[in-house]
Amino acid sequence: MSETTSGTRPTLEAVAARAGVSRATVSRVVNGGAGVRDVLVEKVRKAVEELGYIPNHAARTLVTRRNGAVAVIIAEPEFRIFSDPFFEQQVRGISRELTAHDAQLVLLWVEGPGDQERIARYLGGGHVDGALAFSLHTDDQLPAIVRRVQVPTVFGGRPGWTAPAGEPPVPYVDCDNRGGARAAVRHLRTLGRRTIAHITGPRDQTSALDRLAGYQDELPDSDPDLVAFGAFTEESGARAMTELLARRPDLDAVFAANDLMASGALRVLREHGRSVPEDVALVGFDDMPQVAEATDPPLSTVRQDIEGMGRLMVRLLMRTLDGEDPEPVITPTELVLRASA
Repeated sequence: MSETTSGTRPTLEAVAARAGVSRATVSRVVNGGAGVRDVLVEKVRKAVEELGYIPNHAARTLVTRRNGAVAVIIAEPEFRIFSDPFFEQQVRGISRELTAHDAQLVLLWVEGPGDQERIARYLGGGHVDGALAFSLHTDDQLPAIVRRVQVPTVFGGRPGWTAPAGEPPVPYVDCDNRGGARAAVRHLRTLGRRTIAHITGPRDQTSALDRLAGYQDELPDSDPDLVAFGAFTEESGARAMTELLARRPDLDAVFAANDLMASGALRVLREHGRSVPEDVALVGFDDMPQVAEATDPPLSTVRQDIEGMGRLMVRLLMRTLDGEDPEPVITPTELVLRASA
């Protein structure tokens, strides 16, 4: 229990006296330095708790040359961020891992071209130690911005660009989008489905392109009319499904590039009198419980560890801040079978 009295703020010296160690030892422990024996670390932490000591942020920044804050940049409009469970899960993973590293999350999002320069000014102002950026589109200026202001950055999703000559690989975390898509389409084929359509995501995002490539790996000679483009939203999935039924009413299966679009497709199939999975088998991608387990019937889908990927992004960034050049990380996917296929 804290022994701090009203109006009294414990000092570093008081912690050192209580723990029976030097002031320098306390400073190293409090600021995350190395070279302190475990037994002394435990003494310092116990003294900090007993006295209710709160480190001085300004002093800590001078010692560690870090602010203890990380920018999380989402290249999507606000309505997408708060309506799509994907972002909720990824930010949750990021937040939990940052908390474990005693760092603060600063959330930024890009709704229009004018936001790019605002973010550039903020990142260049030295407010954060690094950045995590995801849901980028091919025309995003963020990669150029972070290089210009020299802020260490880890990206969520395979970048659509390469590092400049002589620089280490771009650090990123992604799932096996292509392999997951192949598994989904292969499963539909094993069910005996012969006219398999695909609702893909935006053509300017690598995750959508990789999932489309996985579909094409399994069905290299498929009719182009069996592919409709969506925008990773439920409504875009409904529109794409309507297009597909108009072009190819004989379709008997659909692989949607995310669960939200699959949910929209399911609604349209029901409206057109098509039963799932009897008439049309349906598989999504993501395995977000809020969506996949709430549909009727529950959705077969490709699971990616969204929260875990957020945690991995933080770990890669921390390694980058420590002077390492971490390699990109590709996490596995898993086909989860429910009643829709």
